[in-house]
Amino acid sequence: MDQRRLVPFIIFILSLVMLWNGWIEFNRPTAPATPPAIPGTSPTPQATASADDTIPAPSASLSPNTALLGVTPPSTGTVPRIKVVTDVFTAEVSAEGGSIVRLELTRHRAKGDPEHGFVIFDDGREHIFESESGLLGMDLPTHRTLFTLPAGDQTLAADADKLVVRLEAPEIDGLRIAKLLTFTRGSYLIDIDYEIHNARGAPLTAQAYFQFLRDSKPVEQASGFGGFGVQTFTGPAFYTYADKFQKVSFEDIAANKAKFTRDASDGWVAMVQHYFVSAWLPPQGMNRSYFATRKTSEDRYTAGVLLPVMVGAGETGMVSSRLYVGPQEQAKLEDIAPGLELVVDYGMLTVIAAPLFWVLSWLYGLTGNWGWAIILVTILIKLIFFPLSAASYKSMAKMRVLGPRLQRLKELYGNDKAKMQQEMMNLYRNEKINPLGGCLPILVQIPVFLALYWVLLGSVEMRHAPWLGWIQDLSARDPYFILPVIMGASMLIQMKLNPSSPDPLQAKIMMAMPIIFTFMFLWFPSGLVLYWVVNNILSIAQQWQITRMIESGGKPRKAANDARM
Repeated sequence: MDQRRLVPFIIFILSLVMLWNGWIEFNRPTAPATPPAIPGTSPTPQATASADDTIPAPSASLSPNTALLGVTPPSTGTVPRIKVVTDVFTAEVSAEGGSIVRLELTRHRAKGDPEHGFVIFDDGREHIFESESGLLGMDLPTHRTLFTLPAGDQTLAADADKLVVRLEAPEIDGLRIAKLLTFTRGSYLIDIDYEIHNARGAPLTAQAYFQFLRDSKPVEQASGFGGFGVQTFTGPAFYTYADKFQKVSFEDIAANKAKFTRDASDGWVAMVQHYFVSAWLPPQGMNRSYFATRKTSEDRYTAGVLLPVMVGAGETGMVSSRLYVGPQEQAKLEDIAPGLELVVDYGMLTVIAAPLFWVLSWLYGLTGNWGWAIILVTILIKLIFFPLSAASYKSMAKMRVLGPRLQRLKELYGNDKAKMQQEMMNLYRNEKINPLGGCLPILVQIPVFLALYWVLLGSVEMRHAPWLGWIQDLSARDPYFILPVIMGASMLIQMKLNPSSPDPLQAKIMMAMPIIFTFMFLWFPSGLVLYWVVNNILSIAQQWQITRMIESGGKPRKAANDARM
């Protein structure tokens, strides 16, 4: 079999491998619950305070004399809440710990429900995902303490740039503590500050924790073959300047195998999901300890950071962290915190996907439409690979001219495979044709195709981005399957331009490839199918012109000589 005929099969196999990995991830069983730890048996104390709570254990590296005491048990009945409305989201703040238990983005619509915004923090209506914070130490408020809420819902005024929501904890033995949430116009950042007035006669040494509580359920899946989608990463991620970006799976946390930097003086902790991210961003230069734990007997995980708290007698101190809750917009993430743009998951092809997205963004700035940007980047890629493609199509054209002679060899030596292969190689040698000439140039382009696939999967800018007409979301499948059908027709035309195989079985398999690919691409992101359609159309034009030039020479040898000139 001519080796260049393996190219479509290689593409097909790569696609199947990618989809198989997605299927495995999608069907991965949840790790079994770990039994409750027996006090005194674990060398590193974990963060469970009760069967219904998860609080980080004190960090010896920050405060060796601190102990978790006075934890308020979970409240019963209905806990008061208030809504906080800004120009970018609507948040629900609970009196219990002052936690943000629900947050809906108003500029990003929910999948399949354009009337509502996308919900990141969720209190259990679809899944569990909340931000929690508190203080560890004698009589200090945790995320289970009931705070006093301001009267009524809070709305960012039209003429205001900031909105400060002040929550008061019960005063205990001369300690007055308030939790301040500061919202800023046009920003997905929330400043979380603890204002601590220490009227006691002794200094206060404690710790503050800022954490996420989440189940392991992926919220939004990427478009993919078979309807189940290809899974992007969902879970905690840590970043420090020394060790860079570290993703941690829920399975590793459950199995106590999570590996990440525990102690540092910089960095952040995030909870990553498809298109969106939530991150605690402590002040740089402050010593901190990162943690990730799993609640006993439930699908609940925490990831967060511990910060030191020291307030002198009779003094007022502050401990703070910023909280980002929003889309993975790469250009903006770079300005918020070092390394935060790394939460955009391009998989193993980041080295190609990242510059590819930069070019797409630049073209989007020129056109104002991501669909036209995809078309232009396809043309640019085609121009870059033009010499390689030309070499491939010249080889195919020459093979097409030799088709009758190859068929004759099959008729003469059909029963002697070794003799037929020898005569075919002699023919290739005499006509100066490399049977592998059409293979490598196409293989080089496969990583670009896969990188673009991950760009479309991982870039929130593509989410709900329209092109024209019926294509209103380039990250989702074509609702009417028009582009996949056009793609299949273009592949069929390409097959007709290629030299036919002397083996009838191989010829039938090759003719079936457009049908197989059309079926696969029915569920792929429409932006990716658009790229493939444009690439096929350009390839057809290039291949038709080169084939016409080669065949116009009349004889194979003359065609080969003309091609070398």
